[in-house]
Amino acid sequence: MLVSAKEMLTKAKAGKYAVGQFNINNLEWTKSILLTAQELNSPVILGVSEGAGKYMCGYKTIVGMVNGMLEELNITVPVALHLDHGSYEGAKACIEAGFSSIMFDGSHYPIEENVAKTKELVAVCNEKGLSIEAEVGSIGGEEDGVVGAGECANPDECKMIADLGVTMLAAGIGNIHGKYPENWAGLSFDTLAAVQEKTGEMPLVLHGGTGIPADMIKKAISLGVSKINVNTECQLAFQEATRKYIEEGKDLQGKGFDPRKLLAPGAEAIKATVKEKMELFGSVGKA
Repeated sequence: MLVSAKEMLTKAKAGKYAVGQFNINNLEWTKSILLTAQELNSPVILGVSEGAGKYMCGYKTIVGMVNGMLEELNITVPVALHLDHGSYEGAKACIEAGFSSIMFDGSHYPIEENVAKTKELVAVCNEKGLSIEAEVGSIGGEEDGVVGAGECANPDECKMIADLGVTMLAAGIGNIHGKYPENWAGLSFDTLAAVQEKTGEMPLVLHGGTGIPADMIKKAISLGVSKINVNTECQLAFQEATRKYIEEGKDLQGKGFDPRKLLAPGAEAIKATVKEKMELFGSVGKA
C-alpha cells in the first residue's frame, strides 16, 4: 500500500540519511526501483513528472500500475508515489488519482501567490493524509522544457513556505537538473545551512542528484537534506546498457528482439544505479 513520505522523511532527518526519489518513466523503471528497494530494505519515493505522467497515459494508469506491482511483487518497504515539480492543476489531478504525495512547484510565481496556492494544497493534503513538497528558488537545468540557472533560495522565503505546514521543502542551492556543466560552481552549503537554521525539523530536498560528487551529497545530508531526487542517472545507465546490447548484435540472435530480452540489460542497469544511490544516501536497511 502506498504511504505518504512524511514518516520516512522524518526518520531520515533524525537518522541523518536521505531517502531517494527515483523518477519512473515506464514499467521497467518502476519494477527495477521497487525490487531494489525491497532487496535493500530501503524506503523509496517514486517520482512522476507531468511529462512522464502524460507519456504513461495519465495519473490513474500510473496509480493502477504501481498498486498492482506492490501487491504482485510483495513489496513491504514504505513506498510513496510522488508528483515531481507539479503545477497547481497537476497537483489536484494527482490527489484525485490516488498519489500518496505531491510536489507543488510554485517557485516561478511571485512569493505571495506561491504562498496562497501552497496553503490551499496543504489543507487538502492534510485532510487526505498525503505529504506535500514545496519549492523556493528555482532549480537549474531543464525540467520539462523550463531551463533555469540554479539559483539559491532566499532563507526567509523558505521559512515563509515551511511555516505553511508543508512536509518537505526543496530549496535551490546551486543544484541543477540533468548533467552538470564543466564550469559548475558546486553546491552552496552556506545557503543550505542558512535554510536549515530557519526551517529546523523540516526535511529538505535536493533536486538534480545526478552528477553531484559523493562527498557533496554526504555533506548535504549532514546539513538536513533528507530526500534526494535522481532521474538522469538512471536514464543514462539504461541507455548505455541498451546500446551495448544492440551494438553487440544480441538483438539479432535467436529471440533477442523480444522486448523482454531487449530491455532486460537496461532494467538491470537501473537496479545497479538505484542500489549505488541508496548505499550513498544511507537508506539501506532503514525500512
